Amino acid sequence: MNTKTKSRKDVYAIITEKIIEKLEEGTVPWRKPWVGAGIPTNLISKRPYRGINVMLLSMLGYEHNLFLTSKQLNEIGGSIKEEEKPHLVVFWNYPEQEEDEDEAPKKKPMLRYYTVFNIAQCDGIPDTMIPSIDREVKANVAAKVVVNNMPNAPRIQHKEQEAYYNPLKDFINMPKQSSFKTDNAYYSTLFHELVHSTGHVSRLNRTDLIQMSEFGMVQYSHEELVAEIGSSFLQSYVGITEEFEQSVAYIDGWLTVLKKDRRFIFSASTASQKAVDYILGVTEHE
Repeated sequence: MNTKTKSRKDVYAIITEKIIEKLEEGTVPWRKPWVGAGIPTNLISKRPYRGINVMLLSMLGYEHNLFLTSKQLNEIGGSIKEEEKPHLVVFWNYPEQEEDEDEAPKKKPMLRYYTVFNIAQCDGIPDTMIPSIDREVKANVAAKVVVNNMPNAPRIQHKEQEAYYNPLKDFINMPKQSSFKTDNAYYSTLFHELVHSTGHVSRLNRTDLIQMSEFGMVQYSHEELVAEIGSSFLQSYVGITEEFEQSVAYIDGWLTVLKKDRRFIFSASTASQKAVDYILGVTEHE
């Protein structure tokens, strides 16, 4: 079957299986620092990848997260190294609607994918095209800027030794910054709560936050994954390299959820990207 005609079910299953494979290896993709190699970006267009593609490309472990299609590679006179395999990038294909057909059912967007190669898999790419990556990032300074510049931000207080977001009163409580081992650990935790706060009715009005139930319920699991992935996006954005310990119970819990619902990781990643866009004041979407 041609890759262009694969069904949505195939794409969901393929990508979810990749995430499950990492979890079974003991690696949690959304908790792994992504900053060292840079945010995954297309070498030619300079556009960063978004949503679940950030996770899919970052977890490959390349030194530089710079990718391009085989067509782009051919256009600059490069070639793919022998025995190298491509990587998937997913996107939504929105079919054109027929005009003046009010009675006709609306066409739903279809999940599709194309393939890319990392620059390490290629020969013949001019050195001048590969930008240097500045790893000397003052992450805590950048993180503070993100927090201070969030539009319509919730109130942040430091009254209890517990991190949580209160959706009814719309405030975040954080332990004092001095109680964390590092400033980066403090901001990583704060980012998690900030992502939760984007679900408030005055912001993105995310159903899962409004209907959050006890741990183990679908709404809770989905909202928690949104916050975890969103926090990782923000950590990568500011240059935080904190890595958290992964317990067996934690990994088993997510494996159970993902094996039951192949769309779970997609919807959580999409919601996470929207939350991050809100926090950063980004209005442009792919």
